[in-house]
Amino acid sequence: MRIIRDNGLTIVLLVLSLSTIAGMLLTGWNVYNEQLLEHGSQQIDLASYALSGHFLSAIFENWESEFLQMSAYVMLTAFLFQRGSAESKDPDEPASQDQDPKDRQHDVEAPLPVRIGGFARSAYSYSLGIGLALLFVLSFVLHLRYSAVDANAEAVMHGQTPVSLLDHLGSAQFWFESLQNWQSEFLSTAVLVVLSIFLRFKGSPESKPVAAPHSETGS
Repeated sequence: MRIIRDNGLTIVLLVLSLSTIAGMLLTGWNVYNEQLLEHGSQQIDLASYALSGHFLSAIFENWESEFLQMSAYVMLTAFLFQRGSAESKDPDEPASQDQDPKDRQHDVEAPLPVRIGGFARSAYSYSLGIGLALLFVLSFVLHLRYSAVDANAEAVMHGQTPVSLLDHLGSAQFWFESLQNWQSEFLSTAVLVVLSIFLRFKGSPESKPVAAPHSETGS
């Protein structure tokens, strides 16, 4: 079917996302119930676990780091270069991404904000980075909220006093959860940028052509 061929990448990625979330839900449920059992607390059902701080904190903790990685990558590659990388613009050649959208203001096939001009065009010019950054902020806030819920649930199990959201924001535990993911995202992106100089994957738009010289920048 044409719709599957034209949208296969998104469809497969969504299926993989939902499958791994389901696996995370089931395994996390078992882990959490084991913890409750160890502390003499009543175990919970799957639906309750899906709404728990333990599960939602882990979900948004990971989403937060992914959206941080993607937003930073989109913004940094707009003005930073890595010669020879398939992930970079060529520092010596003009790039189509830098084309002034005003040049196509009267193109009927151009996106509506480009044709409208003014603030709409300016905002649209940076909308990908802005959208990803907003998703990062939203995930960060949700991670903070449910991480605090989880931490307070654990505190209650140990007979300790729950803390406020602001106190949890300043805790080492919350920042450890965030930074352990942020560092891996930045590192994996740097590795991709460098490896794409020397290694290839035939057919992938993230790779240079197999026969391209290492010095060639961009895909």
